[in-house]
Amino acid sequence: MTIGVIVPRLTDTVMAMLYEAIARACGRTGRIALVATTDEQVEGELRAAESLLQRGVDGLILATARDDDDLPDILAKRGVPFVLALRTDGKSLSSIGDDRLGGYLATRHLFDLGHRRIGIIAGPGYASSARGRQEGYLRALGEQGIGPDPDLIVDSTFSIDAGTDAALTLMRLSSPPTAIFAVNDNTAMGAISALLNLGLRVPEDVSLVGYNDIPILGCLPTPLTTLRVSFDQIAMTALDLLISGRSRPCEPIQMAAPTLIPRRSTMANAGKERPAS
Repeated sequence: MTIGVIVPRLTDTVMAMLYEAIARACGRTGRIALVATTDEQVEGELRAAESLLQRGVDGLILATARDDDDLPDILAKRGVPFVLALRTDGKSLSSIGDDRLGGYLATRHLFDLGHRRIGIIAGPGYASSARGRQEGYLRALGEQGIGPDPDLIVDSTFSIDAGTDAALTLMRLSSPPTAIFAVNDNTAMGAISALLNLGLRVPEDVSLVGYNDIPILGCLPTPLTTLRVSFDQIAMTALDLLISGRSRPCEPIQMAAPTLIPRRSTMANAGKERPAS
C-alpha cells in the first residue's frame, strides 16, 4: 500500500517532522509514503493531489487543511480515501494535536510564573491549529478573570520574519506585555530576534513560549520553553484512520495531547511594567 502525503513545504521544519513521522509509521507497517508539497494555495493542493493519485497511491494524508479549502469535499465525492493531519476542517477524519489544551498550558505556565499581561502571536486564522491555540490562551485568561485585550493579540503567519514583526508590534504598545506566547516555534524565534534588537533580554525582561518543540530549540543561546507535539502519535493515528476509514466506531477527529517543555526562556515576573520600546 502506498500513501500520498501533501504538506505545504518541507522547508518548514514542522512539516518535515510530520512527513518523517508518517514515513516511519508507513515503514513499520510495510507501506510506502510519497510526498508532494504545495505553496499553501488551494490550486497547488489540487495539483499535488492529482499528481499523487496519478502515481497510484491508495490514499492521501493532507496537512494543508484551511478554511477556504474544498479539496476534502472533492476527494470525498470522488471516493478517494483521505485523512487530515495537524489541521482539521472539523468534519473530515483527522489526526491532530490538542491545540486548545496546548494553548491553555502555555498561557497557564506564564500565569503560574506571575505574568498577567501576556501577548500572543496568534498565527494565521485559516489554520485550525493556530485558532485552537488562541482559544486555549483565551480560556486561560478567562480563568484568571482577565478579558481579552485586542492589542495583545497579533495575527501572524508561521514564519520567522512574521514573528519578528509581531513581537515588535507587541513591544511598542504603551503598556507592553511581560510575556509572549507564540503559537509556532518559528514565530517564537523571530520574536527572540526582535526582543534582542530592542535591547531586551529573554527571559529577564520578557518571557517567551513557543509551540511544536522543533530540534533547534534546545541549542539556542536561551533554550525555548515550548509545547512538544507527538508527531509520531499523530502520524500513526492518521495512518490507522486512513486504513480503517469510518468502518470502526470512533470520533472522526482524534487528538494527541501536547506536553509543556519548560526551558530557560521563561521565568517569574519581577512585577514591573516596562515602557513601550
